[in-house]
Amino acid sequence: MYKPSLNDYVQWTKGVEGWVYFVDNEYITIETRVIPKDEQNIQACSLHKNNRVLVLCYAYQWNELNYVGYRSDKYSEEILSTK
Repeated sequence: MYKPSLNDYVQWTKGVEGWVYFVDNEYITIETRVIPKDEQNIQACSLHKNNRVLVLCYAYQWNELNYVGYRSDKYSEEILSTK
């Protein structure tokens, strides 16, 4: 069975696809979208410059994930095919 790793790109049979953003023994989050904040929101909270849409996937659902590839770091959007 596939065990998700940080920065993997996955497709979930539920129609969700994106980057594995967080990994735990019980669940992962899949980043499906990144939305840049406007200037007012950046000034209000400059800790992060983007909002992220994350989908929760529990460990018992990992068998529904298909591994597509990975990225070299969290800033890259290029899908690499082999580790």
